[in-house]
Amino acid sequence: MIAPLSILLSFTASDPKWGSNALLTSNGDAMSIHITDETTQLESIQRGARRLQTQGISNVKLEGEHWSLANQWAFAKGFSVSKGEANLTWTPSTPADDIQILNARRDSRDWAVTAINAAPEVMYPESLIESAITEITRVAGDNVSYQIIKGDELLQHKWMGIHTVGRASKRIPAMLLLDYNPTGNTNAPVDVALVGKGITFDSGGYSLKSSPGMITMKCDMGGAATVTAALSLAIAQGLKKRVSLILCCAENLVNGEAYKLGDIITYKNGTTVEILNTDAEGRLVLADGLMAAGETGAPLIINAATLTGAAMTAIGTHYNALFAFDNELASHAIALGHSAGEMNWQLPLAPFHMHECPSYYADTANTSMTKGGAGASNAAGFLARFVPNNGQGWLHFDLAACFQNSGSSKWSAGATGLGIETIAEVLLNNKDI
Repeated sequence: MIAPLSILLSFTASDPKWGSNALLTSNGDAMSIHITDETTQLESIQRGARRLQTQGISNVKLEGEHWSLANQWAFAKGFSVSKGEANLTWTPSTPADDIQILNARRDSRDWAVTAINAAPEVMYPESLIESAITEITRVAGDNVSYQIIKGDELLQHKWMGIHTVGRASKRIPAMLLLDYNPTGNTNAPVDVALVGKGITFDSGGYSLKSSPGMITMKCDMGGAATVTAALSLAIAQGLKKRVSLILCCAENLVNGEAYKLGDIITYKNGTTVEILNTDAEGRLVLADGLMAAGETGAPLIINAATLTGAAMTAIGTHYNALFAFDNELASHAIALGHSAGEMNWQLPLAPFHMHECPSYYADTANTSMTKGGAGASNAAGFLARFVPNNGQGWLHFDLAACFQNSGSSKWSAGATGLGIETIAEVLLNNKDI
């Protein structure tokens, strides 16, 4: 293997011979990233790492002063690759506690990125569930138990949404109910329930996507990967609370068994839903997961999903969208995300959004046919029909920043891991609410 290239961090401007305000320079033995504006320090470090990676540099070590935990993690995110390998050695002077945090972040993020970027032939409902169990068991050991409900068993348990969406694929739909219980008490209350959308490939169903819109739809299980990785990260950092992890997994494909426009689903709680668009499938599987989360009695329910294009239209791909009826809870989560270097933005959600997808034939439709409707908020309102306590203690993350269709100045193409650290921080700090 080629010897690692040393990377230094400098808070002085580069020599003019490198051009005006050059971000990267070399002294022959090492590369330096130059920070001239401390307000954009972490972004500049990430851009510098990304630029090194695009130049074909794949083995580096961080050396010298100024490499705080936050600075090293910013470099790691920019140095991530969508194919091949990227070897990064933390600076030798890093305190042991910081090394533990950095390694935990890297391990959980690497799992999520690998899962999201995997080809759909490799990452299908059952393999996603198996991989998630392996990841949580890696950090939790014997504190994990689980149940997998799959295929027609879903009907027996009345998990109608997951079965309906996934029944057209030879890769059968499945739900994971995983219990992380470090208390040693089988009667301990569940502190938090996590719910993830695990659509491992989304063709749109009969509301078929175009080829350009379908190319990246292996990422539609990003919510399941995000909540799994967040739980893994929190456990690695000492989480001692009981958590339920619920993954709602299916492929949304087309055959003679596929669900159709005009079909009506009757959910376990009695809610009837008319299908007006088979490409609004994520909310259909999450409805099952949210009801299962309610059955745990957890006072805090968090779901994550690559749910709507409307969220990306509203806030772009640098932020994740957050919805909640409980504004204090939402503000707490946003603040925790900010402390971890992630950006989340609260979008509107009010009780009337629960009624913005009307149906002539059912309690609600799965989408609105009205032009100009608040798509992301209406989707959140649909989900609100399936959460307990009138939505108190519930956070819905619409993961607009989870995946990049192409590389940028900060990210390689594919999964970013954004959202993992925010949710992990909420798990670790939810008693502060």
